[in-house]
Amino acid sequence: MRYGRARRIMMLVPIGILAIALFGFIVMNLWNWVVPALFGGKIVTFWQALGLLVLSRILVGGFSGQGGMGRQQRLQIIDKWEQMTPEEREKFRAGMRQRCGGRQDGQASAT
Repeated sequence: MRYGRARRIMMLVPIGILAIALFGFIVMNLWNWVVPALFGGKIVTFWQALGLLVLSRILVGGFSGQGGMGRQQRLQIIDKWEQMTPEEREKFRAGMRQRCGGRQDGQASAT
């Protein structure tokens, strides 16, 4: 059983390296095609494109593999919200408005 796992890892490592290189190449080409033409930005190298890829992953989703809150966590939050009474929900909304600097009168703004 150990040999099967080691073999699988040995096959996945080159595939992973190839996927990273492919994504870096795609990011480099997209950047060099769009950014200089639209914004007058500089052309990036392959290694800079990989850096942008890593930076965007850190800023947007981290490295957990889920890219933010997972499905299970969302479902737990929805269940908790549905179990709240209307008074508890309003208390929660008021607390969020106070912490996040939202509207104090409780009315939604017109968009």
